[in-house]
Amino acid sequence: MKSSRQLAKEWPYPCFSQYRDELRKCANLWFESKGHQTHPKMNYCLDELDNWDCNIILPEVFDHIKNLKAEKEKNKSSFPLHKYVHHGLSSQAMIFNLVGPLITQNDYQPLIHAFEKIGIKLENEITADFEFEDRKVFNEDSGQPTSIDLVLLDKNKNPFIFIESKLAEVEFGGCSVFTSGDCNGRNPINNKSECYLHHIGRKYWDLLEKHGFNESLKDEKVCILINYYQFFRELLFSIENDGLFILLYDKRSPVFDNGMNRGLMPFLKEFIPEQHKDKINMISIQEIVESIEQFGNHSSWISDFKLKYGLI
Repeated sequence: MKSSRQLAKEWPYPCFSQYRDELRKCANLWFESKGHQTHPKMNYCLDELDNWDCNIILPEVFDHIKNLKAEKEKNKSSFPLHKYVHHGLSSQAMIFNLVGPLITQNDYQPLIHAFEKIGIKLENEITADFEFEDRKVFNEDSGQPTSIDLVLLDKNKNPFIFIESKLAEVEFGGCSVFTSGDCNGRNPINNKSECYLHHIGRKYWDLLEKHGFNESLKDEKVCILINYYQFFRELLFSIENDGLFILLYDKRSPVFDNGMNRGLMPFLKEFIPEQHKDKINMISIQEIVESIEQFGNHSSWISDFKLKYGLI
């Protein structure tokens, strides 16, 4: 009889730790090559949050984000910089580095081309915006509202594609009410008053019902938002805005789609009503990088991006 160690070596699926370790190695080498100071215990992370500009490849992208943050805060909106945006594996810093240069140089053709290859046709007049929010959608009248990493806007400046970026994450964010010990995790779909968030006026369960999720969730004993709160919140946000929800992910990560129907996305799609299954899709970092390289207008930074994230 084989031991557990022997059986572990025969596990047929890729392991996340190998992918993560490679990303850490590349982040460390990139920071070293730039002469940046790193955390004494994590050489793949900058030494301080205030130095997060060193995690951004192009200075003009950092300036754009800084100005955008100031503008939104002036307009009483918010621009939430992640707690670990100075981390070499930060997905927020990654999307800044990948799409930021396209925004600052007003060149969306690589994005248009990449989306066409996954079956989504975009008009030429699109623009993009980081950290998009709308408190009215879920009645999030206090605290940090749902914020979408990146939105694509049409020629009339209406958002229609809502993009969540993931790099080294191992999950979609869960519900803090449950993790704080203030919820037993029971599915409240037949009694919404059991949900604290519904009690304080959030519209998550109302919108799940409005958009036909009750049938697919009614037999679940456990609340689907416990572990997948972020996923359903952003999907509902997209549907409520007549848009598409897109996951930007790294093909090398086995977490969201490992190509063997075992990732989180194939699993979570099982809970989505048929009428909404065409409103969700995935696009990889690799597909966007390939499109950027094909157009040839961004040679000043795309090779640096590939080095930073181990794509060479």
